Amino acid sequence: MEGENSVVPVTELDDLDFDEEIIQQGELISDRLNMLRLEQYPPDAQKGLRLFSLAEVADFIGVTQNHIKKLHLDGKGPAPAVSASGRRSYTAEQMLELREYLDKHGRSDVKNYVPRRRDGEHLQIISVVNFKGGSGKTTTAAHLAQYLALTGHRVLAIDLDPQASLTALHGVQPELDKNPSLFEALRYDNERRSIKDIIQPTNFPGLDIVPANLELQEYEYETPLAAANSPEGRLFFTRISKALKEVDHEYDVVVIDCPPQLGYLTLTALTASTAVLITVHPQMLDIMSMSQFLLMLGGILQSIKSAGAKVKLDWFRFLVTRYEATDGPQAQMVGFMQAMFNKRMLNNQMVKSTAISDAGITKQTVYEVERVQFVRATYDRAVESLNAVNGEITALVHKAWGRK
Repeated sequence: MEGENSVVPVTELDDLDFDEEIIQQGELISDRLNMLRLEQYPPDAQKGLRLFSLAEVADFIGVTQNHIKKLHLDGKGPAPAVSASGRRSYTAEQMLELREYLDKHGRSDVKNYVPRRRDGEHLQIISVVNFKGGSGKTTTAAHLAQYLALTGHRVLAIDLDPQASLTALHGVQPELDKNPSLFEALRYDNERRSIKDIIQPTNFPGLDIVPANLELQEYEYETPLAAANSPEGRLFFTRISKALKEVDHEYDVVVIDCPPQLGYLTLTALTASTAVLITVHPQMLDIMSMSQFLLMLGGILQSIKSAGAKVKLDWFRFLVTRYEATDGPQAQMVGFMQAMFNKRMLNNQMVKSTAISDAGITKQTVYEVERVQFVRATYDRAVESLNAVNGEITALVHKAWGRK
């Protein structure tokens, strides 16, 4: 007879196996997220975009508020929404209309209001990389792509991470919406499709996206097999470059959110890139991890250089993310990095902000949320930081095009 204190084995999984339970839980999360999406973006579950204040519009275009106000009073340019108190607000589409108007009627010798590529300027392809999760890679890619669109560029964002966080931020739920990923343009069989069939519009005028889904992981499995069995496979690193040539004339900048691993997807993106942005959180363990990443990346690129996989960049930079200036050890880490490779560091850092994290809870970026939803000082600090970082990157893009 068993004693009162005898141990009776208990299974937490009841009658379900582990694989069945996690599938159930994944489906439950997906259903709940879709319910939230339907609540947030009725009636068609598509994201809209807020109005932008006169101050924001003036800042993005690069003119004074009085100049835009005078245009409206003179009946020139698009007509904004005007509140009872006289506050003017514009849609993102109207911001583009204002740019076009100013470009035609303003002093173009003073300001380039429509900063699109000109003849002889090559497509800028910026890969945002780090193989350690939590470095702010997707947050950086999303805000950069949206900032470039808001400042008048034609932008294509590519989500190359099978986890599809950048895709989700733009209102797409991969497991439900069933949108194809870039894998369809990279695959090695006869079912390969044009990237034109995969690109989707976003809620930001001037910004399109190539969504991600779990199928992207197939590229990691198929590439080594193809490399062992076909000349096409051995030139895997040219596949994103070739795909983008089909839409080269339609965009000014491509922003690629790479997966947090050094696999074939990341290598293929890097060899297509004209610029690389490496995100890093200023903590000792993260910098140690980045050291290993750089050593591994350099070694792999050297080993495939003989096959023609040469990375030729206009620029690359390290971007410090989630930075807390009042944190002494973080400030020391930033100083440590600046002493080692100052010329490769962005001058501005992306600060850690509750405005950024809180916006992400509702699958939005800071550029999408209303200022009134946050403590003003918190919101303004986040926007100031993001605009400084993205403005510096935009200046690098323009410099690569040979502009002053």
